[in-house]
Formats: sequence, C-alpha cells, structure tokens
Amino acid sequence: MYRFLTTPRWWGINIFVALAIPFCVFMGTWQLGRFEDRVDSHQEAERRPDPGSVEAAPLAELLPVDKETSGRHATATGRYGRQFLVPGRELDGRTGSYVLTLLRTDEGRALPVVRGWLPAGAQAPAPPAGEVTVTGALQASESAGSKGVRAAGGLPEGQVGIISAASLVNIVPDDVYDAWITLIDAPAGMKPVPAAAPQGSGLDLKAFQNLGYTGEWFVFAGFVLFMWFRLFRREVEAARDAALGLEPETAAAPAAVSPPAPAREAAAEVAASPADRT
Repeated sequence: MYRFLTTPRWWGINIFVALAIPFCVFMGTWQLGRFEDRVDSHQEAERRPDPGSVEAAPLAELLPVDKETSGRHATATGRYGRQFLVPGRELDGRTGSYVLTLLRTDEGRALPVVRGWLPAGAQAPAPPAGEVTVTGALQASESAGSKGVRAAGGLPEGQVGIISAASLVNIVPDDVYDAWITLIDAPAGMKPVPAAAPQGSGLDLKAFQNLGYTGEWFVFAGFVLFMWFRLFRREVEAARDAALGLEPETAAAPAAVSPPAPAREAAAEVAASPADRT
C-alpha cells in the first residue's frame, strides 16, 4: 500500500519537506533571537543612567560613538565655518530645519554642530566669530534609514539631507568627524534639538517586525507538514481503493436530444434546393 513512497515523485516531496521544515524552524528561531536582542538592548538602555546627567567630557575621549557614548555631553573647541540647513525635520509637531554649522577644531577636522531648529522659512542666524567652546549631546552619523533623513538628494545650495561624514566630505575640504553634536542651549531664535536614542536600543517597529517574522516562519513549517500529510493520506486512500478493485465511475455520455418537429421541418426547408421549393 505504501509503495508510492518509493516513486521518484515522492522522493522529491520527502526531500523537500525534510529540508524545508528545519530551514523554517531555523529562520524562525533566528528572528526570535533578533527580537530578544532588541528587548535586552532596550532594558539595558533603561537601566543605564541618563547620558545628560554624566559630566561632559572632551570629544576625543568619547569617540568613536557607540551605545555607551551616544547622548553623552561632549565639549569641543574651534572656530565655526560653513553653515547648512537640514530641511524636513520635525520638532514639537512642526516641520522646519536644523541649523548645521561645521566647527573646525584644533585638530584641523570639521565637527558638525546642530546649533538648533528653525521653523520653515525662517532665516538662520550667523554663527559667532572667533574661537568658541561648545557643549552638546554626541550623536552617531545618520544613515539612510534614520528618522527624517532625505537621502534622495536634489536639494538647493546650502542644504543637506543627512548629517554624516560620508555626505559632508564631498562638500567641504576638511576631514569630517564621523559624529555630530546637538547643542544643549540653542542660540536666540532657535530651539535646541533633543538627542536621539542610539539605534537598536529601543523597541521600535523593526523589533516587532522580527517577532512577526518569527510567527510567519513557524506557520510555514506547520503548513509544509500539513500539506505533506494531506498528500500522503490521499495517496493511501487511492492505493486502498485500487487494492479493493474500486475504480471511479465514468460518467455516461449524454444521449443525443432530437430537435422538435418545427425545427426539423425548418431545417429541411432550408436544405432543399431551389427546384424543390418551386
């Protein structure tokens, strides 16, 4: 009765099932692990003291930016240089622009400094002249997936869509820090931009996507097993019927239906030759 399992067709089905189910279980377990890692990072970030409550440190001591130093207050000394607007940034439910000014430090490198936020259409104040010392929350360079980033380009002169060393290095001649700071106290006419939490430290949409993918992979594994059992049962029933000599009944061909008499007469008249009709 189970000889069908040795056919090439069923060899292929069994191999597919034997590979598909472990793969689905592995992928589901991996996605679950990603979700648990994000939960652990979120809990660790909540237990960590507020970066703003820690004493400010020189910029060089906090680089490179990681989950431990992101948000820490950093100090840097230098002279302000070129200034840009970063449009399309929201603050308190309003859309405006960040005022991004490059601070040329004593090391000869340019540090992006967000001096504050302006509503759309407002004029950005000029940076102070001479040597200054700034204190702000340290942030990692933005990426295309960061909130508010406009990575498509096409902005007018004097505007940038993303705060990152990779984008600014093509605009300014100086070497750019792979980090930026947002000032704690914004100049008059601007609002201070709050520091963002480091990526991967919160329960955002991506975390719950990982949890959803976990369920999908386990559902796929169950579906593959269900379809195999369904095919197997159908083959067993067909083999059992064949062993008992039961064959499916063949439907009889429908008998020809004779047309009614008026239709037969009309057909005969049309088929008749002109000589017959005269």
